[in-house]
Amino acid sequence: MSFFKKTQTNDVEPAIRELMEQERIYQQGISSVKDLIAPSAFKIMSDCAIIGKKYATTFFIHTYPRYLQTNWFSPVINFDVTFDVAMFIHPMDSASVLKNLLKVVTQIQSQININEQAGKVRDPILETAMADAEGLRDSLQQGSEKFFRLGIYITLYADTKEEMDKLGQRLSGMLEAQLVYAKPAVFQMEDAFGSTLPLAQDKLAIGSNMNTGPLSTCFPFVSSDLTSNRGILYGINRHNNSLILFDRFSMENANMVIFAKSGAGKSYAVKLEILRSLMFGTDVIVIDPENEYKYLAETVNGTFFRISLTSDHHINPFDLPAPLEDEDPSDVLKTNIIHLSGLLKIMLGTMTPEEDAILDKAISETYATKDIIPGADFSGLNVPTMSDLADVLANMAGAESLSIRLKKYTEGTFGGFLNQPTNIKVNKNLVVFNIRDMEEGLRPVAMYVIMHYIWTMIRSQLKKRILVVDEAWWMMQHEEAASFLFAIAKRCRKYYMGLTTITQDITDFLGSRYGKPIVTNSSIQLLLRQSPAAIDAVRDTFYLTDEEKYLLLESNIGEGIFFAGAKHAAIKIIASYSEDQIITSNPEQIMEIEKARKEMGK
Repeated sequence: MSFFKKTQTNDVEPAIRELMEQERIYQQGISSVKDLIAPSAFKIMSDCAIIGKKYATTFFIHTYPRYLQTNWFSPVINFDVTFDVAMFIHPMDSASVLKNLLKVVTQIQSQININEQAGKVRDPILETAMADAEGLRDSLQQGSEKFFRLGIYITLYADTKEEMDKLGQRLSGMLEAQLVYAKPAVFQMEDAFGSTLPLAQDKLAIGSNMNTGPLSTCFPFVSSDLTSNRGILYGINRHNNSLILFDRFSMENANMVIFAKSGAGKSYAVKLEILRSLMFGTDVIVIDPENEYKYLAETVNGTFFRISLTSDHHINPFDLPAPLEDEDPSDVLKTNIIHLSGLLKIMLGTMTPEEDAILDKAISETYATKDIIPGADFSGLNVPTMSDLADVLANMAGAESLSIRLKKYTEGTFGGFLNQPTNIKVNKNLVVFNIRDMEEGLRPVAMYVIMHYIWTMIRSQLKKRILVVDEAWWMMQHEEAASFLFAIAKRCRKYYMGLTTITQDITDFLGSRYGKPIVTNSSIQLLLRQSPAAIDAVRDTFYLTDEEKYLLLESNIGEGIFFAGAKHAAIKIIASYSEDQIITSNPEQIMEIEKARKEMGK
């Protein structure tokens, strides 16, 4: 009796001491890490757990189809709700599995023999099971496959029980669409919830047997592979270090848009693409607003035109393209009149409907002064200039305001820009139109004139080309220029050309009603490092995930995301040493190159 009392006393004393220690800690107000991270309350119910004010339900996958597609688990990973996922992969002994498979094969074969002796029709289910079991036995015996037990648990969180039920239905629907079935861990919710905590403890212990092949399809983070048998090297896939080799002309259209903040490497990436495209016989035309393509043009024996108020290079916007074989010359004239109207609206500013009508009539009469009228053969005739239009407007009633405003481009400061016959000729694989020295107010006008000249040239001869419009936001500021750029984006595919649109001011670009359509009409998009001010607009336009958003904010120079149709991958743009010396935009590096060239010249 005394021994019993002594033992009972010894068992109680540690519990009392622990309670006293807890009371002492409580009185002193000392908190541990566990106290800080623990929820205010935790209640286990049959079909859910209540953690503070949150409801949590854990589901486990119990049935898989015969075949699993790669990345089938990706929809669950991208489920836009709060949830935890745990995957437990337990290796199994191949010798034990082979013994069990032998029993299974024997049973299946025995059942097949019984059916044959009974004269029954063959059972495809048994024959398929037999083939699968035999194939798995061979793979395990040869060591090309291993066997595992896989458990996948998913814990969803919601604010109410009704919301939890809806989330459970959505999760089940996503899985059942791929013939994968899951159900809640009813009456096992405590163990199920503990299994999805970051403790690496499989307390639920519900799994399915899988060999290596099907198990590999459960890997949720599969990067897109943009390697093809033809095309040029755009960069390195940062997810798996594979090469991003792509032919932009293999898409439904060859258009491309590039968005990046200043200094992120967008011009570097474009020049690298130009250099590599030239090697494959693709002609390239560039509108260069910052003199970044001059050295590249000189290196590859291209043509470099400097367009400015004092330049010797001129483009007459009244030039008419040669009609195509199946084209009516009258249509060519009408189309050019429309383009001239758009140009003059940029030059002269806002017009009333009456002035618009007067201007349209004046352009037609200006062509008529040179015998260029609808229905006539005007090939070989001299085309008018802006001075001829000014003379026509000066003699038209109601055109006084237009005439006065136009004089700035014929007699005033801007007189030498648009009032001269065209004296340039494009006959090289790389042609660069530089407008760096153009007055800022005239840049949209210059880009419009150059674009129209290029478009005329493109229509005259079918050839594989790329047109690069750098700092396209200049054109997007004006309705007519943006409309013209969008028209080229839609129609250039018919002339075997791809349009590359580059901008650092995405807000201004997308602010135009033609900005988003140009993006959607581009099969390829390249997003490099973005500024925090523009990242939300980029995310909404390209439907980026939060991870992709932060990737663009934290990318280094020459890093970003490359989109090609439905595929996209994180990219790092890499050039060889020789390529880097030609395409670099680093001022310090350019100075060193120029210094080396001068020393070699001496």
